[in-house]
Amino acid sequence: MKVRESKDILKENVRLIPALPGVYRFYNREGVIIYVGKAKSLRSRVSQYFQAEEGLSAKTRVMVSKIERFEYTVVESEADALLLENTLIKKHQPKYNILLKDGKTYPWICIKNEDFPRVMLTRKYIRDGSHYFGPYSNVSYAYSLLELIGTLFKLRNCKLVLSPENIRTKNFRPCLNYHIGKCKAPCAGYQAATDYDKQIEKIKLILRGETSSLARELREEMINASRELRFEEAQECKEKLEVIGKHYSKSLVVNQSITNVDVFTLVFENNLAFGNYMRVVNGSVTQSLNVELRLPIEETKEFVLARFISGMAEKFGPLSRELVVQYPPEGDFTPSKINVPQRGDKLSLLELSLKNAIIFKIEKIKQEEILRPDEHKERILSAIKRDMELDSMPVNIECFDNSNIQGTFAVSACVVFRDAVPSKKDYRHFNVKRVVGANDFATMKEVINRRYSRLLAEETPLPQLVVIDGGRGQVNAAWEALQELGLEKRIKLVGIAKRLEELIVPGDPHPLFLDKNSPTLRVFMQMRDEAHRFGITHHRSRRSKGQVMSELNEIKGIGEKSREKLLAKFRSINEIRKASSEEIAKVAGKRVATILENHFKTD
Repeated sequence: MKVRESKDILKENVRLIPALPGVYRFYNREGVIIYVGKAKSLRSRVSQYFQAEEGLSAKTRVMVSKIERFEYTVVESEADALLLENTLIKKHQPKYNILLKDGKTYPWICIKNEDFPRVMLTRKYIRDGSHYFGPYSNVSYAYSLLELIGTLFKLRNCKLVLSPENIRTKNFRPCLNYHIGKCKAPCAGYQAATDYDKQIEKIKLILRGETSSLARELREEMINASRELRFEEAQECKEKLEVIGKHYSKSLVVNQSITNVDVFTLVFENNLAFGNYMRVVNGSVTQSLNVELRLPIEETKEFVLARFISGMAEKFGPLSRELVVQYPPEGDFTPSKINVPQRGDKLSLLELSLKNAIIFKIEKIKQEEILRPDEHKERILSAIKRDMELDSMPVNIECFDNSNIQGTFAVSACVVFRDAVPSKKDYRHFNVKRVVGANDFATMKEVINRRYSRLLAEETPLPQLVVIDGGRGQVNAAWEALQELGLEKRIKLVGIAKRLEELIVPGDPHPLFLDKNSPTLRVFMQMRDEAHRFGITHHRSRRSKGQVMSELNEIKGIGEKSREKLLAKFRSINEIRKASSEEIAKVAGKRVATILENHFKTD
């Protein structure tokens, strides 16, 4: 492939990237990662590399010239993106950012495993029984959090070994922190271990993010202080609340409570499956990969998941000791343990992986739609044909929706999709003529009868499928109309109900439920929404005209032709009221202008 063609394809693919926080990786022709970067918006950041070269530095232009493909991983926040970027740079040591980034570590808040535990900042994670919280992508956040804890609790910061024996025998003296009220001097026996441990438990709750009661107290203090005009105290409470909000969200991409696991998720689309694989080593995501699996024959999701897991094991080596999955795979993966989490951090990690799989699926479908439109159309039409059990491809589908207000200004809309895309030139409106009052079933029967009796008379090709926006009553009414025209075997009919998006087929007492991500259901929902929009627009226009005509009818001396001229020109009664006598005279004559002038003066 030529270099220019390759770059054009990359530019097309960049348009499909989501505008979400995440980390991107650039690969060269040999499949080696040459650059890892983070972004608040992946689409905006990556697209900058493929804009005009004049805006790039010489080093960046060289790097861009070597890019053959890119991958990305979506995360929950910009802070998580920073942490994942750091982990991947250390693992892969890309050529273009190794000197800048390598060796950087992030701070943790540690509650030491000791008598009367200290709470401190550290950049070393040591498995000595201590409790670690973080890491924090910004050290100032961690320091401000420690400062907040220091204002709420009285803790020691000395390095004394405060065993019960030492406290009893060594006669420690209280330090300055005791005298200024920042410590209760447990070293001198002035504070019991049980009282100190209660503080530590509260601090653990705060560091885990369980801060609702603390936040509520601070908010009440802030409101009371502002009411009493103690604005400095109110501002201090507000700043503490902001610190809480910044620090108490958990990181999933670096989380020491999750060690050495492999995460696998799958989403399906017809004969395709889209998977995301994440490997977590020593609490950090070190690998993330999206994979597309083609399914030549129908397989169970458990079998596909097993093949996906086996494929990743072949590519990246032995599996971790724990596999986190949506459902148990087929087969035996001993000695790895299969875990289907129901709550906690591992469930959140599984959801993050699933989010990446779904975004990857959407990207691939859009890519197919742009680069291979014929294949995209064929895939959707085949799905509809299979799901609706049609004899031929549904290249022509029509959808109907009714609109009225208590039976007045009743209209119906017909939208037409050709090759699964809207054909707006074929849309039609129907003003209901034979039905009196709010009878939605009779309205549907009238409109279906009028539409297809006309197509038969004009010998116009009929649709393969008709979609009705409504429940079983509307579907049965439409079915009766098709039977009267002898079309019940030539046109397939289906209704889509709004409540559960279930499909209703005439003669079948049980509704049909399709997967929410099914292309068939997506097309039907798009048609339903388009028919509703098209029908409501026409209904509002009719109602507006009807209201104008109604008020003009009440004015004596103005005939039907004059009313129609005024309506065509001014559209609304307010516009007629604003118009000058000369403007009205040009449209309907001086006599009508004088009548309207006198009428509006009387009003």
